[in-house]
Amino acid sequence: MRVSSGMIFSAGLASIQKQTASLLHTQQQVASGRRILTPADDPVAAARALEVEQAQNTNALYQANQKAAGETLGLAEGRLISAGDLIHSVRTLAVQGGGGALSDRDRRSIAAELRQRFDELLGLANATDGSGQHLFSGYMGDTTPFSGTVATGVVYAGDEGQRQQQVSASRQIAVSDSGNDVFMRIRNGNGSFATSVTATNGGSGVIDAGTVTDPAKWNVAGNNKDFSIVFAVNAGTTTYDIIDNVSGNSLLTGAAPAAAPYPRVFTPGQTIVLKNQGAEPAFDYGAQLVISGNPANGDTFDVDASASQSLFATLGNLIVALEAGAAAGNGNALLANRIGFALTDLDQAQDNLLRVRAGIGSRMNEIDSLASAGESLNLNYEQTLSRLRDVDYAAAISQLTQEQGYLEAAQKSFLRVTDLSLFNYV
Repeated sequence: MRVSSGMIFSAGLASIQKQTASLLHTQQQVASGRRILTPADDPVAAARALEVEQAQNTNALYQANQKAAGETLGLAEGRLISAGDLIHSVRTLAVQGGGGALSDRDRRSIAAELRQRFDELLGLANATDGSGQHLFSGYMGDTTPFSGTVATGVVYAGDEGQRQQQVSASRQIAVSDSGNDVFMRIRNGNGSFATSVTATNGGSGVIDAGTVTDPAKWNVAGNNKDFSIVFAVNAGTTTYDIIDNVSGNSLLTGAAPAAAPYPRVFTPGQTIVLKNQGAEPAFDYGAQLVISGNPANGDTFDVDASASQSLFATLGNLIVALEAGAAAGNGNALLANRIGFALTDLDQAQDNLLRVRAGIGSRMNEIDSLASAGESLNLNYEQTLSRLRDVDYAAAISQLTQEQGYLEAAQKSFLRVTDLSLFNYV
């Protein structure tokens, strides 16, 4: 075989270029810290790294959603805390307004302050998050949920939905609440029934909120949950009857109400039970209440099943009661009753806010757990990517040194081979 000088030069140059390319590739690996510079370096690992990187990006998106959801829920909880503080302040003013030493003018001053609290509550209920979406309007984030005044009442313009945020591959978290659930649909009275008085009562009787001692008996099918307690005063003795307003019959006789005196004798402050006593017809509705003071002849107190009443209506009723002051004839009894009803309803509103806050708190705890899991998952992704893509510096530097030696050997041998010419000896 004839070997020409051109062949020698071409082969030598190709060998040097090959060793230089290998050296450059290894040098780039060391400089970048990556083992895979192009998919051709390790097709299987490159494909796997791409899958892991996509999963990592998805996890990062969920982490961003978790942060946004946590911030929105934090804003909602902050507004509910403020609303709870406001209810506490209103309750203090209501107790103060019920003081017997106050004049009607003093009560009107308290009512004026409560009107400011009313506007403050409306502002809290219409609060927005950082993006301008209302916190308590359901799905309708762009709609101002509450509007109205003490005189006209407040109406809700939102819906019943809860906006959801995708915080993991299989979990969505509600980041808003319906204003109906938070501020409007609040059970009045003690939650099972509400007591009330007739505005024309002339005595000093004041009724409490009452209690349900046996929920099963209170909710029995035969209980109409609509009663009136009527009083009569004859010869210095006060008696009363309990009327079922649906059937029109007396619970104490089982027949149409008879003329006074009524079946039971009244003692101020004594518990009135909604169950039979002595020879009365059998009935037991598992509830009781207390009326203090001295009802006048013909005074009536009502017991009705609890209904939904907004926090705005409760505050409005309190303002109207304080602005009306003490009614003539029965002194402060009507005012005391109305303030007592307002205090009971405020407690129900406070309990409802605590219930909503508990729900928000559980969601925030879940987000914290998901965030912790997401951080652990991200660490696993980083470790996997490092194993697939990162260079082993010890091996790479050793290879770099070896390839540098190969290149130097190729260069020196090329010089030696090119010197093998007869012309060098002529």
